[in-house]
Amino acid sequence: MSNQPPEYDPTALSAAAADPSTGGAPPGAGRGGPAADDGSLAAMHALRGEVAKVVVGQEGTVSGLITALLVRGHVLLEGVPGVAKTLVVKALAHALDLDFSRVQFTPDLMPSDVTGQLVLAPDSAGGFRFREGPVFTNLFLADEINRTPPKTQAALLESMEERQVTAEGRSLALPDPFVVVATQNPVEQEGTYPLPEAQLDRFLFKLLVGYPSHDQEVDILERHDRGLDPHDIAAAGVSPVAGVADLAAARRNVESVTVERPVLDYMVAICRATRESPSTELGVSPRGASALLHAAKAWAWLSGRWYVSPDEVKAVAKPALRHRLLVRPEMELDGVTADGLLDSVLATVPAPR
Repeated sequence: MSNQPPEYDPTALSAAAADPSTGGAPPGAGRGGPAADDGSLAAMHALRGEVAKVVVGQEGTVSGLITALLVRGHVLLEGVPGVAKTLVVKALAHALDLDFSRVQFTPDLMPSDVTGQLVLAPDSAGGFRFREGPVFTNLFLADEINRTPPKTQAALLESMEERQVTAEGRSLALPDPFVVVATQNPVEQEGTYPLPEAQLDRFLFKLLVGYPSHDQEVDILERHDRGLDPHDIAAAGVSPVAGVADLAAARRNVESVTVERPVLDYMVAICRATRESPSTELGVSPRGASALLHAAKAWAWLSGRWYVSPDEVKAVAKPALRHRLLVRPEMELDGVTADGLLDSVLATVPAPR
């Protein structure tokens, strides 16, 4: 498994984006967007540099998480233990100055352990108050989400969809921003509760987090040899370089990115091709097409453009769609995968010029 999906090339992203040190307009400004950058683009790019102080070789994951934050999308990270999934999310939250909480999902975890519960109010005669659970935060990490029963999974996924928690008939709004990052191990499946397709569809992205390269792993060891403590992010030099205001400005800019009709047609053609493929039991739904649209707009803006081209659609197609496909079992036995099917679709569906 590659440590960094090729669709997330931070080097290419940096080359295409405005120089953060100048604060000037990004390439493409004036093509359907503001005349000049308001600083939010530079702030989003600065996040990667901060996270890199403590995490090596996961630039693609960081870029994917930032893209999801820009469109209020949730992310599913799949990777074996020990590849810095938790550390990436924790460092990003610190660099963006967001509240962060993490829950290790286990077979005995109850919904109230995540969302909260009514407790006896100490200063009232038999009264109760709602004690907020760890989901009341900005960036919530659901570690090994597939190790907890469906009832607890459903409680979290309801919060993801509605951005609120319902308790005793009352609806309590979650903070804004609110993004869930869930992790799962692709190897150990015994004793797990795989997320059903309807719940997987709630995630904007499924990112594959692989091993670092040889040189990157040497870099990791050298950092640890110099005394790096991955549990102390602040001591590692990671500091807030952006905040909620920067994120809000960035989101407004992403909404200003334009998409022409031929590109919309291209997105729909990709999604329809997955439904019509003889290799799939389940193709990409209209919800998935909408996710592709929003992700492409965010990726275009991060790349310094105020309009979406087919290149942005191709860049985000696999992480935005791979978890929305269900490959037929007999085709899986023949080696067909969701990523392979998407590669075939992207190679055959003609892109607009």
